[in-house]
Amino acid sequence: MKLSPLAEAINPSLTLSITSRAKEMKKQGLDVVSLAAGEPDFDTMQNIKDAAKRAIDDGFTKYTATSGIPELKEAICAKLRRDNWLDYEPKEILVSAGAKQAIAEIIMTLVGPGDEVIIPVPYWVSYEEMVKIAGGKSVLIKAKAFKLDPDDLERAITKKTKLLILNSPCNPTGAVYGEKELKKIAAVCVRNNVYVLSDEIYEKLLYDKEHVSIASVNDKIKKLAIVVNGVSKAYAMTGWRLGYCAGEETIIKAACRIQDHMTSNASSISQKAAIAAITGPQDHVPKMVFEYKKRRDLMVERLNSIYGVKAPSPDGAFYVFANVSYFYGDKIKGSLDFCAKLLDDAYVAAIPGIAFGDDNCVRFSYATGMEHIKRGLERTKKFCEKIGK
Repeated sequence: MKLSPLAEAINPSLTLSITSRAKEMKKQGLDVVSLAAGEPDFDTMQNIKDAAKRAIDDGFTKYTATSGIPELKEAICAKLRRDNWLDYEPKEILVSAGAKQAIAEIIMTLVGPGDEVIIPVPYWVSYEEMVKIAGGKSVLIKAKAFKLDPDDLERAITKKTKLLILNSPCNPTGAVYGEKELKKIAAVCVRNNVYVLSDEIYEKLLYDKEHVSIASVNDKIKKLAIVVNGVSKAYAMTGWRLGYCAGEETIIKAACRIQDHMTSNASSISQKAAIAAITGPQDHVPKMVFEYKKRRDLMVERLNSIYGVKAPSPDGAFYVFANVSYFYGDKIKGSLDFCAKLLDDAYVAAIPGIAFGDDNCVRFSYATGMEHIKRGLERTKKFCEKIGK
């Protein structure tokens, strides 16, 4: 069978493939500890489930407008005003089947053949592939201490530069940009008329810093910014597939036209559930963050106790991006080889840094129970001691 050049060019998601392999090993009866998954281990709140059940009982199971139901778009606008100091109208909101779809559609809306998209490294695994799908070219900039340097950004911009993708809090590093840092980046983008896709899906999972959206820095950058968010991480609703984006009406309408022919509307039931999530009690969020912070501190401490591993403490999300390049050599060829052997020999699943553009590192997730983390890291320590130089 002859596949299209595009299909041949797209790489599989290493995060999904390794998570899938770990699950398959568990089905075979193997005692696998997964420190790979990028989803909360908490259950969806009951008020959200109840809203979904009511939607089903009320027969709210038909198509909706592609861009989302009015009451959800109003709730998103209110949330953006309340949490992010951003003023949008419902016509500037697009509800999608997960934040991933929103990101893909915005890239397809803004980027065409030959356009350049600047992506700081490390980056979320799907950004580069999405740019490829749109026919654009990814320009990768190595971040300093996991953050984009404004001077490096300025130097990377050409006449073909169309978009900067910024992710804060960041997957896989947990890095969080402060207001001063965002102002400098915004100034570069405004000066060069470069759009910014701001991926803020981990917004509420912060430990020692406050979240600032780059779109809130000033009115000029707001016109160039598209804010992407969703309910997956903050409300433990990964499987509900409900995301959204906010931006200038012209951009949102164009993205909506693309979605018209991709999926139409996001699930009607998930939209009702999302209203309950966004407008309902928020007291579960600090409880989640409190637990994640304890897990983070334990994971950082245990990883750094392993000779040869360097694990910076993240300010947000639920990942530690640890440098394991000390172990590379005859036995271990890189992060993919490290993770494959870690899974095969120690039954611990983690994600190779090469998936995020940094082969020196491995991503460990602490979105799992404390005992799992302890067991997984104990096995990881023994594995590292075994392969150590």
